[in-house]
Amino acid sequence: FGSSFECVKPSWVGIFVWPLMAGYGKSESPTVVLVTGGSGLVGKAINKVINEDDAAKGETWVFLSSKDGDLVDRNATEAIFKKHHPTHVIHLAARVGGLFHNMAKKVEFFRENMLINDNIMECCRIYGVKKLVSCLSTCIFPDKTTYPIDETMLHNGPPHNSNLGYSIAKRLVDSMNHCYKEQYGCQFTSLIPTNVYGPHDNFNVEDGHVIPGLIHKCYLAKQKGEDMVLWGSGTPMRQFIFSEDLARLIVWVLRDYQEIEPIILSVGEEDEVSISDVAQMICEAMDFKGKLVKDTTKADGQFKKTASNKKSFVV
Repeated sequence: FGSSFECVKPSWVGIFVWPLMAGYGKSESPTVVLVTGGSGLVGKAINKVINEDDAAKGETWVFLSSKDGDLVDRNATEAIFKKHHPTHVIHLAARVGGLFHNMAKKVEFFRENMLINDNIMECCRIYGVKKLVSCLSTCIFPDKTTYPIDETMLHNGPPHNSNLGYSIAKRLVDSMNHCYKEQYGCQFTSLIPTNVYGPHDNFNVEDGHVIPGLIHKCYLAKQKGEDMVLWGSGTPMRQFIFSEDLARLIVWVLRDYQEIEPIILSVGEEDEVSISDVAQMICEAMDFKGKLVKDTTKADGQFKKTASNKKSFVV
């Protein structure tokens, strides 16, 4: 990775001297990877992947949950860094939610995510973290654009209004990665996954994501002998990536991806499916015999966010 000595405040010179790294895991100092949001969908997947990875046996991985401290609070965030002394950080923690929750709480989604991201990034600088990898989302891309979208198009226009607060807060992480690199020499980068699903997801019908929310709806409809109601027309298109596949890619980004520019982690464009098709597949997998009906009075959100994963094949 090279040294991130420049990221340390001048007042720390002589107190902490981080040795020059020839590559990941080759430093004289022990590797300590701090994973924020470590108890969530992606964090749990990374934990599983790391436990099966021989390369991680000489490393210390710390998976944080909300019980370890409120990352919105600067003092609580600093206390975490002082306790664990991370050399690397994977930043997954965020205030997240489904379409309708984002639409109803735009201010809260913006403010809380801005505070979390600022606290993590600044603590990484102050405490000499060698590499920070932040997790973004395809919803940060412009609403009005051409497809497939790629990493170069990130700032070409405003994101969709339905999740404006969350999107802008996440998009600014990329801007600040470049600012920290230019001003302090920090190696901060970001990754952009498409829709994630897997074990340990949020199955709340009101504020969960697409697949777990539909699974829960199907379960309830089957239990009650009712129709399953799909909110919206079902026509929006999405790319879905399994959490453990994404976890392996995130570990690869931490170890081998050297750019500050973000990288999209996704299945191929040809694997994009409609929400209606996903709902139908869930009904079939759960042997639901009732009707799947669409409530078109509910919003659809952004119609499509087709992302290109070509960069991940060439870097």
